[in-house]
Order: sequence, then structure tokens, then C-alpha cells
Amino acid sequence: MRAEYSAGREVPAQGSVFAYGAAAGLLADRLFGDPRRGHPVAAFGRAAGAVERVLWRDHRGWGALHAVVCAGGTAGAAALVARGVRSRSAVSVALTAAVTWTVLGGTSLGREARAVGGALAAGDVEVARERLPRLCGRDPGALDEGQIARAVVESVAENTSDAVVGALVWGALGGVPGLVAFRAVNTLDAMVGHRSPRLLRFGWASARLDDVAGWPGARLTAVLAAVAGGAPARALEAVRRDAGRHPSPNAGPVEAAFAGALGVRLGGTLAYGGRVEHRPVLGGGGRPVEVADIERAVRLSRRVGVLALGVCVGGRLLAGHLFERRSR
Repeated sequence: MRAEYSAGREVPAQGSVFAYGAAAGLLADRLFGDPRRGHPVAAFGRAAGAVERVLWRDHRGWGALHAVVCAGGTAGAAALVARGVRSRSAVSVALTAAVTWTVLGGTSLGREARAVGGALAAGDVEVARERLPRLCGRDPGALDEGQIARAVVESVAENTSDAVVGALVWGALGGVPGLVAFRAVNTLDAMVGHRSPRLLRFGWASARLDDVAGWPGARLTAVLAAVAGGAPARALEAVRRDAGRHPSPNAGPVEAAFAGALGVRLGGTLAYGGRVEHRPVLGGGGRPVEVADIERAVRLSRRVGVLALGVCVGGRLLAGHLFERRSR
């Protein structure tokens, strides 16, 4: 592992640290899924909830302070830890691997999607409805088999960006602090970013911050889904035509790319928290989603994750090489 020099100390090249650590972290996620006990993201959620109880006001400024304290404080702590072990190659790689494993959620996403798909394949719609809230916040009570399958495919698409690609992108850009900051921002959006009356103003900053943080990962996910899906022209056309019609600036490209890659239609009427939304159709030339498309979506998600690792590692190594050449 090539080394850099800082203040008289030999420091391992951070591109190599990220490459080895991110690869090991993705492998750990594939082998084990999320940590079953003492998950750091759950601990962060409890801490953020405690801060929310102290800071909550029906005001955007207080919500922005909440986001800064929670996401900024966590990222700052991660930066201090990473800097403290920066001169030790093995420890830096191990830290990057552990954090990558913690923030990725691709395997758990696939497991939950397949569990719903298995219930639907067995004809047990009620079990599928019971498990659907583990994937998304949609009201499952009135959904039929096809609507549940569509909700699962949409959730797999969106969370491929949120739970895998976006984290790898920010890890490539910022190392361990980047990984931690992205997951913190994404978790805050899930906690307070939804548009309930209580959180409409307080959660505004977290939701907008998540839009910004998710922007590069969503675009990369859409491109990689087109590449890995076997129908790149159809997927890219769906993104070009339909992505901007989605209310989310990041879910739109990702879901449109998955719709085109799988040859299905996503979007349409859905219900969240007692309110009905009529969203535009994505992939309008495709067929309705079937139960078998859940497995196809999970496999596509896994391929996208591997490609994203390659792109992010390659980009980080190339950037380090160019920086090294320029600094000579």
C-alpha cells in the first residue's frame, strides 16, 4: 500500500484504504446483512430522537439546528476517529470496512423484498401486507397483490440508491466521515423529513439536506441500472422521459431506470399516512408489475451495488493518483 507523508509521519494512501475497506464492508454486508444487535444506526436514531425532543419547535430554523447537531456532530466524531488511526494501515482499513458494513443495507433490503415476494407467491396477501411496512411507509391495507409487488419493486429501486450506492459515493468522496454523514442525513430524513403537520417545518432542513446528499448517488444508480439491466436504451429513455415527473428529485431517476430496465410500469396511485397521492407513471411502455419482478429487481439491485463499488473505488484511486502527480 503506497504511503503519503504528513508532518514527518508515514500515512497510508487513503484511496487504497477506501478500496480495501469498502470492498470488505460490501462483502460483509453480502455475507451477514445488517448487524443484528447494537446497530449503530439504531443508536444514532435514538440519540437524534432525544435531540429532537429538546429542540423541537414548529420552525425551520430549529429543524436546521437539529440537522446540524445530529448529522454534523456524528460526522465530526467520525472524522476525529479516522484521523486518529490514519497512520496505521490495517486499522484504517478495518475501520472503513466496519463503517461500510454498518451503513450499507443492500442485503437486508433484498431479504425483506424476497420475504414479501415469497408471501405473495404463496398466495398469502395478508402476510405480505404485514411485512410491507418494513420496506416502505405505504398503507398496505387496501393494496392487492399487484400493488404490493409494485410497491416492493419501487422500494428496492429507491433504496438501492439510499442504502448502497449513495453511501459508497460519499465514502469515495469523504472516507469514513463521508459514509457516516450520508447515513446520518438519510436517517434524519426518514425520521423527520416526512410531511406530517408536526414535522412540516421542523423536518424541512433534513429533507432538503437528504435531497442534496442523495443527488449524485441517485444519478449513478440510474446509469448503473441501465447498464446492468440488459436494456440500456429503454432504461435511459425512461429516465429521460419520466424521471422529472416524479415528486422526488432522486427517486424519480432511480425508479424510472429500474422501470425501463425491468420493462415494467411503476408509479400511479398510492397512499401514505392516510393521504392518497396520484403519481405519474414511470416506464409507461412497460407491463404491470408481477410477483416474479420482485426477484428480478433484487438481482438488479445487487448487480448495481457491485458496479457502484467498482466505480467509486476506481474514482477514488484515480483522484488520488492525479493529486499525487500534481503535488510532485
